[in-house]
Amino acid sequence: MTPRGPGAGGPREDGTSAWHRRRWATGGAALVLGLSAVLAGCSGDDTPADTVSRAESAVGSIASGASEAAEAVESATAEAQRRLDDIQDGIDVKGDVKTGAPVTGSDGRVRTEVTARNTDDATRSFAVQVDFRDGAGQLVDTVIVTVDHVQAGHSATATARSTHDLSGEVRTEVARAVRY
Repeated sequence: MTPRGPGAGGPREDGTSAWHRRRWATGGAALVLGLSAVLAGCSGDDTPADTVSRAESAVGSIASGASEAAEAVESATAEAQRRLDDIQDGIDVKGDVKTGAPVTGSDGRVRTEVTARNTDDATRSFAVQVDFRDGAGQLVDTVIVTVDHVQAGHSATATARSTHDLSGEVRTEVARAVRY
């Protein structure tokens, strides 16, 4: 196949070629279809833990297959937020959760410690959406991590790990946190 038109197949100003753009578009479509299929099986009988577990699995496995597609990551983010909305009796507690300094492992994956403080008077669990952003502030990955069974008045930690290799400066932030 011979590219036609000015710049067809060649790099754009952002450095992407036609092949990369097609790959991103294909990955984005696969992400949306795959995430929909994985989450379609969720029923109204799910417990909050079931919902969180399905969201963690779906976001992690599907986003990793389309790691370079900004649209795919944004779609995964939207789906993660929707799934967090589905947690019954969940309370938004973003202010009670923080991330530590991101650390890149020898495998290229970025990890950050997530600390959840339980201000309730009963033991609770937390579902936390952690966003990974590059030095320019662009969203490059998102994951959901759970911090289970945090005793009343105490804090507990979990580790959020990027779904794929990230290079350069990476910042982490709590996009959303739900206590249930």
